[in-house]
Amino acid sequence: MDFDALLNWLHETGIATAIRENEFLFPSIESVHVLAITLVIGSIAIVDLRLIGLASLDRALNRLTADVLPLTWVAFAVAAISGFLLFSSNAFNYAHNFYFQRKMVLLVLAGVNMSVFHLWIGRDIERWGKSFTAPPLPAKIAGAVSLLLWIGVVAFGRWIGFTLLPKALSG
Repeated sequence: MDFDALLNWLHETGIATAIRENEFLFPSIESVHVLAITLVIGSIAIVDLRLIGLASLDRALNRLTADVLPLTWVAFAVAAISGFLLFSSNAFNYAHNFYFQRKMVLLVLAGVNMSVFHLWIGRDIERWGKSFTAPPLPAKIAGAVSLLLWIGVVAFGRWIGFTLLPKALSG
């Protein structure tokens, strides 16, 4: 099965059809998705701004991450599930949309940045993250890159909605 056939199969599933044809489901799922993304970005921004040295300077970084990251992961799971449901309702068009493709690339890059931070830079957070001093330069860079990537994810995600207008609205 080629990729387009898989997309068409997903588009024709019962749940995708229900989301697409029920005027209540898509906006409800989209609302959940937006709220979840807001929690993801907000909680990540708290940590990233602390890494950069612009906020929460009165909190030790290791404690801050322990408090915030569980919320981030729950919100990310909700965002991923709701995003997949939205995607399924129009899979072929989403998959071939420039803005959707860029959003997915930025999501992957954000994941790579997070992995690099946690596997290499942040593995010594118990040592340097207990103090209230500035984190090492690589941690600051990881925080800045993370913020930029997540801003891009949100921007490209927002543009998707303006490029996949229903036929009745687009012409």
